[in-house]
Amino acid sequence: MGIFTRFRDIVSSNISAMLDNAEDPEKLIKLMIREIEDTLVELKSACAGAMASKKRARQSLEKAKSRMDHWAGRAELAVSKCRDDLAREALLERRRFAAIVDSLNEELEEHAALVTQYQEDIVQLEEKLQTSREKKRMLVQRHIHARKKRQAQEEIRRMDSSDTLAKFDDLENRIHRMEAEADLVNFGSKPSLDEQFESLATDDDIEKELAALKSARPGQEKGGVKHG
Repeated sequence: MGIFTRFRDIVSSNISAMLDNAEDPEKLIKLMIREIEDTLVELKSACAGAMASKKRARQSLEKAKSRMDHWAGRAELAVSKCRDDLAREALLERRRFAAIVDSLNEELEEHAALVTQYQEDIVQLEEKLQTSREKKRMLVQRHIHARKKRQAQEEIRRMDSSDTLAKFDDLENRIHRMEAEADLVNFGSKPSLDEQFESLATDDDIEKELAALKSARPGQEKGGVKHG
């Protein structure tokens, strides 16, 4: 495939669409980047060659112009010396170099146009390369996120497995047993002296509340119930 054909194919390609339809987008984008880089190398090499040819054409043109002017001066000298024969020969040489000048001017224009085209193509291709590298960076990030998401999903599925749930149930049962054992530590033990005095104080309070309730009832007298 020629360099210009490859260049046109690359520039006209829709990278996003190609990646969306690719089985392995990362592999495809790497191949595309390599293709663009290789084409850029060839384009820059061709551009350098065209620039060298342009420089040589300009140098040849300057020499041809110099020779044309030289023979024009010789023709004038021959005429001034009444040497028409030499003047004719000088004019023929001037005409020959004038044709060379015209040819070199056309060649120089062609080289200049080619250099300009190469430079424009290089700019377009470098922009395409930048886009492709950005796409590659995004694909790599998506791949990393997808891998982490998959690992998280696998971890969730593993945590949801019956073995894991059974372990949690067993741990919960063990905690319940430990709590029950803690509650039974002081069960059935003889109350301490402080606890017995607190109980007496509580009994006195209850008796006072009961007496207050009885005295508030109608038909109640001090010392007992009133009979009819």
